[in-house]
Order: sequence, then structure tokens, then C-alpha cells
Amino acid sequence: MKISSPPRLLVIDVGNSSTSFGLYAGGRIRKQVREVTRDLKLRKTQRVIRDLLGRLEVDGAALASVAPSVNEVLVKAIRSVARVSPLRIHHALCLGAPVTYPDPDSIGEDRLANLAGAVARYHAPVIVVDIGTATTFDIIQRRKGYTGGIIAPGPALMLEYLAEKTALLPRIDLTPVRQTIGKSTEQAMRIGALHGYRGMVKEITHHLMRHMKNRNITLCATGGYARWVLQGMELPFLYDKNLTLYGIARIYELNT
Repeated sequence: MKISSPPRLLVIDVGNSSTSFGLYAGGRIRKQVREVTRDLKLRKTQRVIRDLLGRLEVDGAALASVAPSVNEVLVKAIRSVARVSPLRIHHALCLGAPVTYPDPDSIGEDRLANLAGAVARYHAPVIVVDIGTATTFDIIQRRKGYTGGIIAPGPALMLEYLAEKTALLPRIDLTPVRQTIGKSTEQAMRIGALHGYRGMVKEITHHLMRHMKNRNITLCATGGYARWVLQGMELPFLYDKNLTLYGIARIYELNT
């Protein structure tokens, strides 16, 4: 009996703000680059894929997107550079766990990828928190699989809203916070965003854990702002930087 090796794949996670391109080989994400989603024109996307792959040939490609406006460009770029047609992630594929959510068509493709990646790496029950432009909390139960979750604004939106709706507060970036009390407007905003957001994540997580009534729940966090939010948090979150890209690759493996 011949044992097949894991495929070599181009995997892409398209978010509202940024898009991650990954090379999956040997069962893990080997290389990863991130680009601003709104900047993904055809020639630039082709160049990004070409630089990521180099001279390597891939066995396939898979794409999860929550930004439909760039999907056509991405598919064209993948076909022209990688010479394969990408698998589009959707709920009817084999994901490694059932989906018992009442309206599965409405589940974001990135959340389906997180489901597949979390089940493969950590097994159910697991709560996946993806902290990006929006923050999603997803529940995967042992028997029922994906049952639903919670969606909240991401931390950057909090600061953008303050700058947009006030006359004097500036636009600032999310950077590490060491101060306890702000000694400037920028410090005060960052401290408020970090501790306020961390408190929201704690409260929603505790709410979901009470709902699941299971003490052996794995807490997994991913997304561009996850490390910023998780610093110093008491809850035992496992930080998984490449969970979504890994989940996309896992779905490809389960369906080919």
C-alpha cells in the first residue's frame, strides 16, 4: 500500500483589511506573506504569488475569502502563476467536523477554515477566537461540531471610531502598552483600548464556557491583533498564528 505524502499547496486567506498568502508543505505552513486587501490588483497579486512560490510547483491551491471584490483577481492570478484552479472554501465540503449551525451559508469562509484547523490540531471541544478587523468567537462541540458563535468589532475599529466621532482625538496605531495610567492622549487611548478590549474577550469567553458546560475546553486564538490582546491575559489561550491558513490546507486535503 502506497502512503501518499502531504500535498504542496498555495493557500490564501482574504480578510477585509489584509490578505495572507501561505505555502503549505510537509503538513505545515512553511512561508507566509501579508498584503493589504484593497491593493490586490492583478499584476501585484501575480508578483506576490510568484515571489512566495519561487520555482516551486504546487499540487493545488485553496482560497477562503470574506472580500468578494478581489476574488476574481485572485483566481486569475492563481491560475496564471500557479497553473491550478483554487478550491473555494464552503460549508458543504468535508471540514473534519459537522456543521449544525441553522444557516450554514452565512458562515464566513475564514471561520470554516478555523473550524477545520482547530479540530485537526486541538480536537473538540474548542473555542476559536479570531481577532482581526472583526473579532469572531466560534464554538466547536465534540458531537454537534460547529454550533455557532459571536461576532464583535475588532480592536482597531474601536480606535478608528473614537477618532472619527470626536474632534480632538487622533488616529493612532495599536502598539504595546506598558503604562498603567495614560500620561498623554495617545497613551490614554491605547490603555483604554487594550484593557477594555481584553475585558470584552474575557467576558464573552467566560459566557461561552458557561454555555458549553465542559471543563476540558481548549481556547485557541488567532488573527492579526491576537498577540496584542492576549498579553498578560489570565485565560489559558493557545496562540496559533497560522491557524486559518492551516485550516484552508486541511480542508483541501480532506476533499481531494
